[in-house]
Parts: sequence; structure tokens; C-alpha cells
Amino acid sequence: MRSYVIAFVLSLFSLSRAFSLSIAAEDAQKVAENIWKNECAGTMEGLTHWNKGENFASLGIGHFIWFPTETKEPFQETFPALLHFLRKQGAALPNWLNSSSGCPWQSREAFYADIHSSKMESLRQFLFDTRSLQAIFIANRLEDALPQMMENCSQKEKKGITTVFNRLSQKPDGLYALLDYLNFKGSGTSPKERYKGQGWGLLQVLKRIPPSSEDPLIDFVQSAKTVLIQRIENSPPERHEEQWLKGWLNRLDTYTAPA
Repeated sequence: MRSYVIAFVLSLFSLSRAFSLSIAAEDAQKVAENIWKNECAGTMEGLTHWNKGENFASLGIGHFIWFPTETKEPFQETFPALLHFLRKQGAALPNWLNSSSGCPWQSREAFYADIHSSKMESLRQFLFDTRSLQAIFIANRLEDALPQMMENCSQKEKKGITTVFNRLSQKPDGLYALLDYLNFKGSGTSPKERYKGQGWGLLQVLKRIPPSSEDPLIDFVQSAKTVLIQRIENSPPERHEEQWLKGWLNRLDTYTAPA
């Protein structure tokens, strides 16, 4: 079990539920460090990244997506929502970022040509300084995700998902897995995030886990691996998503690894 303890309150009332999750400041820092390690190898450089084969920047501890102007992708853009949250928390954005209407780099080549600029350095420092707030942003997304995931589910599915979600969130490692996977691959509720009609988010992972599971965290990891392998098989060949599978599976294994 990981050394950190996440403070939370979970209340479920039938199938209409009130869900409230809070993370103490010191625990948010620990969650942030783990997510930063998973996404960025715990490096400053990893806070500003652009994957080969992708048409968008990946920023912050959670590699939040930021699209260049006019870019259309089947993935949910999350960096603008993060900036909105950070502003509400009183974080001081770099001047250029505060006035930016979209990602100023239009391609991966332009992004890395500018990687040592003062603009990029100020962005990395800002993202480093707000690590704990970024973890709270991810926790807030989890809080919002559960009712959204239930909207188009059958009564049987709702009951099963609620049971598994509740069991996982009762323990720090399980809650961490929920937080990290939501940040990693989304909630699974967006119809745009599909290949051949199949999603790969938290909803799809939870649906595959039996409510009577003897070890829901182990089954969560196995379900997530199945969902991501299915995504690779369904993905457009030109995206070459198989290049990321090993890293994805290694990340999932950290959910059950000793601290």
C-alpha cells in the first residue's frame, strides 16, 4: 500500500448519488508527485511535451491536452479547463499565457524549436509551481465523472459500476488508480473518443469488472489492459498507436506495485 492517505467522503444514495471528494494539501502533493512521475518521469522537461504522431501539446503533471488553433481531434481538450481552474484558485499565470486564446505552437516541430525559449521556460515553471493544484483539478474531474458515466447506462450497469467504484475508492491505492486512469484516458463518456464504436475510458474499464470481484484493484488493472489493447487494435493504422502500448501497460502495473 502506498504511504499516502487520501482524505475523502463518499456518499451513495440508491442510483441518484451525492459524491464528494476532498484531498488534504499534503496528500494532494503526494498524488501530484505520483501522477507527475507516471506522465513526465518526474522531470521539468516532461511538463511540456508533444508526442510523435499527435497533433497537440501535452502539458502539466497530467499531460493535459492543448490543441493548436483550428485543430480537430477525437480527444477531449483539458488544458483550457485546467487554466480556468487555476485562475479561480488565484494562481498567477505568465502574462503571455493569461492572454493566449489557444496553443501558440501549430506543430510539434514549432513546439520543439521553441522548447528553450523564455515563453516555454515560464510555462514549465508555472506548471511545476502548481503541481498540487493540478492534482486537485484531477480529483474534481473524478467527482464530476461518476454521474456523467451513469447517464446512458442500464440500471444493472449503474448498480455494478457504483459497487466497483465504491469498493475501489475505499482504499488509497484504489482511489489513486481511479484518479490516475481518469486523467490518463478520460471518463469514456465522450462519443468522440471512440474507435469503431469502442471507448477506452474509465467507464469502459469499470463496466468490465464484476461487482463481486475478490480483488477489484487487480481486476481494474486487468480490465484497463484489455480496454487499451482493444483501443490499439481498433485505432487507425496511420496513428501507429502500438508504439505506446508498452508504456501504457507499465503505467497500469504501478497501481498494484508496492510504494
